[in-house]
Amino acid sequence: MTEATMPEAATPEAMTALEARARRDVMTTAATMQSATVQSATVQAGAARRESPPSMIERMTLILDAFNGPTARLTLEDVARRTRLPRSTAHRILDQLVRQRWLAHHSFGYGLGQRALGLGGQDGGHGKIREAAAPLLHELQVTTGLVAHLAVLDGAEIFYLDKLGGRLATSVPSRVGGRAPAHCTALGKAMLAWLEPEQVDALLGSGISRFTSRTIGELGTLHQELHRIRQRRGLAFERGESYPGIACVAAAIRGAEGPVAGISLVGDIRAPLENVAPLVVTAAREASQILFPGSAPGSRAGRPGGRTRRAVRTGEETSWSPETMNRLLAVDGRGDWM
Repeated sequence: MTEATMPEAATPEAMTALEARARRDVMTTAATMQSATVQSATVQAGAARRESPPSMIERMTLILDAFNGPTARLTLEDVARRTRLPRSTAHRILDQLVRQRWLAHHSFGYGLGQRALGLGGQDGGHGKIREAAAPLLHELQVTTGLVAHLAVLDGAEIFYLDKLGGRLATSVPSRVGGRAPAHCTALGKAMLAWLEPEQVDALLGSGISRFTSRTIGELGTLHQELHRIRQRRGLAFERGESYPGIACVAAAIRGAEGPVAGISLVGDIRAPLENVAPLVVTAAREASQILFPGSAPGSRAGRPGGRTRRAVRTGEETSWSPETMNRLLAVDGRGDWM
């Protein structure tokens, strides 16, 4: 082929033009890919922003929903992990929820507060009782593996303020904010035992109902049981009186004016609760001292013949030997818990 018939593309000028065009095409393609990458990142960032709760109310709701039951106890790390919120954000919102009593903060974590449990913003002093008893309930539950309760006496019923129980909690038919008849629960009897007989009669009326074959159904029999509880230094038991298959041991938290609340451990009816009874008595006594420092339970501070706080503590702490426990459980002459 002669130089005159050589294709134009083969000339040096044509080659230079082709190379320039190729470079432009490569640069255009690179710019297009970069733009697509930026656009994709923008879309992903926007999607992430849409997935994150945009408002404070939604973030607060997300945190409250992380507590999957009235007995749930979560740490800050638990809340941040369950909600996928930044730790600092979760901590700030938790503080606000605690201040508004939607949550309660204890040494072992956060739990639902008065408002979230339907107890209202003004709790009539129940918040102080829960705060004093919370670490004691936690220790009881962890130590024994049983279900721990905190309740107050409300007329002829008990009102549950707290419940800790882990996996066993679902098998015990009680709930925070719920109620149960006082005369057939160890918690109720533990508190009724420190009232005057006339007060008990006024609260329960002319008669009491049976719920199981083991429920005390007469006021006279109930007064005998309350007398035995006082002889056992406030230790109350029940086996299947409120619910079949459930057993409970309880003691009252007491102040100068009488019982203010009760602490209990609940388990299967076959559980040897006499082994954990001293722990319940100790927890109730410690809660009493936290709530009423310097005042002996059940006696007015400084009155003649009143025992000092130290005397009460020392006397009770040194009295829970196995022999003493056997005597306490047998004061009715039958060795029965009732």
